[in-house]
Amino acid sequence: MISHYTTRKIKSDCPKSALKFALMLKILSVIYKMVQNNTYATKRDIYYSDTLLFGSQSVVDNIVNDISCMLKIPRRSLHIGKGVPDLNTRLLVRKLWDTCHIPIFTLMDADPHGIEIMCIYKYGSVSMSFEAHHLTVPAIRWLGLLPSDIERLNIRKDALIPLTKQDQNKLTSMQKRPYMACQPMWKKEMEIMAASKMKAEIQALTSLSSDYLSRVYLPSKLQFGGWI
Repeated sequence: MISHYTTRKIKSDCPKSALKFALMLKILSVIYKMVQNNTYATKRDIYYSDTLLFGSQSVVDNIVNDISCMLKIPRRSLHIGKGVPDLNTRLLVRKLWDTCHIPIFTLMDADPHGIEIMCIYKYGSVSMSFEAHHLTVPAIRWLGLLPSDIERLNIRKDALIPLTKQDQNKLTSMQKRPYMACQPMWKKEMEIMAASKMKAEIQALTSLSSDYLSRVYLPSKLQFGGWI
């Protein structure tokens, strides 16, 4: 769970906040109509409804999160259901864990973005920290694709992708997060990725055989406890 919170003040009578306040009212009006009509939209739908007005997707994302936090209601109650990862999927996974008491594993691409998604499922995101207590699954385990699997399975070099500068920066940033101190094996995997300067999608396993993922990789991992 994310323990650090940030606060933001928006004044309707302040020139610096005028645009932000106007955009917030615009999005509130969109949300009001959706609630009244019992319809739904994604944040991307809202952005593309008036790209010139909003300017960028991140503007819409931040305002929706601010509204959710300000009203102290989950984002799904605003009739906006998508996020990265998908908000409804996070709720479903948490519900399965709470109700069925089943183990939860993640199967992600062996790249910084995949690790980021896994961290959000387990620890929550900064932007949704106020909802982390009912969205996160602390017991999640990393099943694959592990960076160490790439060398262990001798995956071909032409099936790998070089890390971009942005990838490297994200990897470095994630390694410094406080909760990584409690995940030495995760951190070790990230160090392996950083040293190799390569990443791999799950599809890289098809370089071994077309059905390697379902026939060999997953059964072996689950049978012999190949998660961290």
